[in-house]
Amino acid sequence: MDIREDRKYLKSHQWVKEEDGRALIGITDYAQRSLRAIVFVNLPEEGDAVTAGESFGEVESVKVVAEVTSPVSGRVCRVNEDVMDDPSMVNAAPYDAWFIEAEDITDRAELLTAAEYGALVTALTEKK
Repeated sequence: MDIREDRKYLKSHQWVKEEDGRALIGITDYAQRSLRAIVFVNLPEEGDAVTAGESFGEVESVKVVAEVTSPVSGRVCRVNEDVMDDPSMVNAAPYDAWFIEAEDITDRAELLTAAEYGALVTALTEKK
């Protein structure tokens, strides 16, 4: 399971990478493996507000529709149109296939370090 050290994680399997006051947001390797073949991504528009701990979009696979939760509160400054055009990019490279970039960040959800998230994923996979 790929877990990147340069990101923080939500227990709901989203990642955030903050740099220069902006935050790239996507779903984790564990999430994309659980969803399997992703066929549709619904994302907000540039300028929309996102709120830490609340849903901002959906990912649809052949078996389920899952909400995508924001790790930060702020404003969407960029949407990854490539992922919307080709959702399979998320399965191929979940840490490169970010969904949105947020700026004007005012709040953060409770975030996990890579080590903490790794322990969570290990516990989940051991239950299966």
